[in-house]
Amino acid sequence: MKNILLKLFIITAVNLVTNTALGQQSGKKLSDYVNPNIGTAHSRWFFYTPGAMPFGLAKLGPSTNGHLGNEQGWEATGYDDRDTSIEGFACLHEFQVGGIVLAPSVGKLQTIPGSLDNPEEGYRSRFDRKDEYATSGYYSVLLKDYNIKAELTATKRVGFQRYTFPKSSQSNIIFDIGNRQGESGAVKESKVTITEDGRIEGYVITIPEYVKKYQAGADVAMYFSAVLDKKPVSFGAFNKKGIQAGSKEIDGEGAGIYLTFDTKENETITVKIGLSYTSVANARLNLDTEAKKLNFDAAKEQNLAVWNDYLGRITVEGKNENDKIKFYTGLYHALSGRGLGSDVNGAYPMNNGKVGQIPLDAKGQPQFNYYNTDAIWGGFWNLTQLWALAYPEYYADWVQGQLLVYKDAGWLGDGIANSKYVSGVGTNFTGLAIASAYNSGIRNFDIEKGYEAALKNELEWRDRIEGAGKMDVKQFVTLGYSPYLDNMDYKTNIEGSGFSASHTLEYSYSAYAVAQFAKALGKTADYEKLIKLADGWKLLYDKETMFIRPKYANGAFIQNFNPSEPWRGFQEGNAWQYTFYVPHNVSELVATLGKDTFNDRLDTIFTKSQKNVFGGGTKIDAFAGLSGFYNHGNQPNLHISWLFNFSGKPYLTQKWVHAICDEFYGTEGIHGYGYGQDEDQGQLGAWYVMSSIGLFDVKGLTDINPSFQIGSPLFDKVTIKNLGEKRDKKFVIDVQNNSKTNIYLQEVKLNDVSLKQLSIDLAAVKKGGNLKIKVDAKPAAAWSN
Repeated sequence: MKNILLKLFIITAVNLVTNTALGQQSGKKLSDYVNPNIGTAHSRWFFYTPGAMPFGLAKLGPSTNGHLGNEQGWEATGYDDRDTSIEGFACLHEFQVGGIVLAPSVGKLQTIPGSLDNPEEGYRSRFDRKDEYATSGYYSVLLKDYNIKAELTATKRVGFQRYTFPKSSQSNIIFDIGNRQGESGAVKESKVTITEDGRIEGYVITIPEYVKKYQAGADVAMYFSAVLDKKPVSFGAFNKKGIQAGSKEIDGEGAGIYLTFDTKENETITVKIGLSYTSVANARLNLDTEAKKLNFDAAKEQNLAVWNDYLGRITVEGKNENDKIKFYTGLYHALSGRGLGSDVNGAYPMNNGKVGQIPLDAKGQPQFNYYNTDAIWGGFWNLTQLWALAYPEYYADWVQGQLLVYKDAGWLGDGIANSKYVSGVGTNFTGLAIASAYNSGIRNFDIEKGYEAALKNELEWRDRIEGAGKMDVKQFVTLGYSPYLDNMDYKTNIEGSGFSASHTLEYSYSAYAVAQFAKALGKTADYEKLIKLADGWKLLYDKETMFIRPKYANGAFIQNFNPSEPWRGFQEGNAWQYTFYVPHNVSELVATLGKDTFNDRLDTIFTKSQKNVFGGGTKIDAFAGLSGFYNHGNQPNLHISWLFNFSGKPYLTQKWVHAICDEFYGTEGIHGYGYGQDEDQGQLGAWYVMSSIGLFDVKGLTDINPSFQIGSPLFDKVTIKNLGEKRDKKFVIDVQNNSKTNIYLQEVKLNDVSLKQLSIDLAAVKKGGNLKIKVDAKPAAAWSN
């Protein structure tokens, strides 16, 4: 306990220092600006997890409709701001992973959640938003039907649920384990046991939809070990077949345990749930190691202290409170997804279903952690930049975890759930992200193995598996582009793809990134091959229409071409959006279109898209903006507002980035990230963070000496801390004359030296220093040509 208290004191002290500037001004902690309910209408399963630590394994949150699952594996499910009842509190919310649900009640025992339309059908309860509170690391709500206050928090691998009951001889807690939850997929097997020492333990094995698609025959297992601070007066088990009073063990679909208590008025019962993806034994070990002597209040304070430390890596100061709410909520989401998957002893789930072991250091601790992850598709325009800047230790672990899968199964996986391949988009940018990590100075991984994996990902097709994506890479390597197939089921194969044009653009970009990795390592022959492939986009540029246009294997462009049509050659987008997908060679794209045409078209795109909230308008649908000119709610063109920095009109980048931050992003349940748009594990939140502080790289930090383009920050002052090898440097951005109308750069000085170009090396930022910026209401002639 002394060690825990000492750690708490140290974290809290660091947090106080970290947040002094903002705290002195407002009296708030940074976590007070986090509102997890923003954007929860039509949100994904992993989106709403207030009871979690940064990048944690235990991700607790309430469900309003999580038991419904989703048909294709990606649809909105879990928690919706428009719903009025809660069905339970799930401990695991991850991409294609979900389960271990607890729910309290009073009175008649019910073992099914029931429907939103008729809460009395099951154990769910109505609630009011006024009785709900959520921030980073803590959640509470009053369940009106039972007069129970439910609270959630967590350590890295242990969930805490505390219930405050009314006086009742029939207070219930159920463990609903054997049912599908969110993106988990159908249940294959489950078992729950009350042990001799009173623990509740068990597991559930599911078959997520994306696992079925990308690694048929595989499954995902989740294990738990729970302890309660009060003994029940009665208990039993249940599954789909019915209830078994007094039973201590049950298996099968719908398996669960119920406990009944005699409670006094306002009596609390706390449940601590150790979680693991490898075994019940390791779930028990995780619980005993992280939380054996920790009570709920101490866990909550520890969690909030850690969150404020992580949030405090970047502090912002300014006059607009909503901008701070957007900023720290966005940062919260960027730090919530892609969570821990290994145990305290370094055990991790292998691709083949066995348990692997992360190497241990001299003190017997794992040398790094393994993390689950959604696909990195588009993540280089938000997440990896943020990781490289402020969370390099996580980026290093992310790379190490990806290489574990490569070593185990032979291919990089763009998305992985318990090491199973769950790409989701059929491409694979993991090699690009590894190359970016290396070029960003993150090199504490097996570099030769990382390069080997990245190179194979770009060039190899022999025995390539579906889960590794890029099934058409043979044609790309052979022809320089992926041929279009009239394939309306959108499957990719060795001959080409229904998404051939977007694949060609993506593969060209990732080839460029790995080419820089090769060049940095002195692998000249590989570099020459890859840099040639990086020009693949040119083969699909149609001079007649001035768009990227899908092309057949015989070299002919497709007929009846409509640049606004999505899904025909372009994945989740269209030619208006994808023609600008040449982030690695913007200058040549500008020259190809012509500078005037480039600027006029891009400016017109934003002018028209602004009328539609830069996406799908107010329609609550993840794919609402796919036919539009610009769609900020999806990945393919998240970089294009920054392209004016390369075309002689940087003031238009300043204008449109501000407009997107102000208008696309909101502070409400429905208008959060657009209207019900698809926030893939923090990507849109991270985009706001980077763009609002005025640092962004359209190349995704893939150059050998990567740099940020400089924009116009939303805030008066930005401080980036814990920089440099010793993590003792800070970089300060000061903005003079800043307001909602004064958004145009007039003067930019780095350490009192005026900049002739609106860019700054990542290495220069990491050294620490000061960027002084003056802004005004009218564009300046500087930097324009």
